[in-house]
Amino acid sequence: MNKAEKTLLLVDDDTAHRTMLRAHLGSDGYSIIEAEDGDIAVHLVKDRAIDLVLLDLKMKRMGGMEALASIHKHKPQLPVIIITAFSSVENAVEAMKEGAFDYVTKPVDSEALSMTVQRALDYKELQQENASLKQRLDEKFDMGNMIGSSQPMQELAETLALVAPSDAT
Repeated sequence: MNKAEKTLLLVDDDTAHRTMLRAHLGSDGYSIIEAEDGDIAVHLVKDRAIDLVLLDLKMKRMGGMEALASIHKHKPQLPVIIITAFSSVENAVEAMKEGAFDYVTKPVDSEALSMTVQRALDYKELQQENASLKQRLDEKFDMGNMIGSSQPMQELAETLALVAPSDAT
């Protein structure tokens, strides 16, 4: 999927900062949606196909940490990058514990942000591909696909079902 097919949600109550991010990431080829607070962002995440969220921590109405928790409640695999001028180790640790993909401080280094966004999108794509491959393997090697209904085959299927989940080789 190319960048033009990826939609980023920019969430910041600072209009000037959103404008700067939109100009930079739009020039990278992404489709951009904006929100001025966490509450609007959560509604957009529920209603729209969004590939990544860039989320400010300090906002009026619903702040970034509350929005992050709500976003991940609805879409746990959606990567969220925290962007804040109020950086602290405690905030960064809390954001990462809540599931943020990364934590970036203002003023934003445009090149570093572009790389972080691309890494997050690549990671999301790998997660989706991994889930798809696991599902295909589960379908292909489902015990229901085994041929044979004799007693020895049923016993073999039961034994395989017991040992299959283990990591032993």
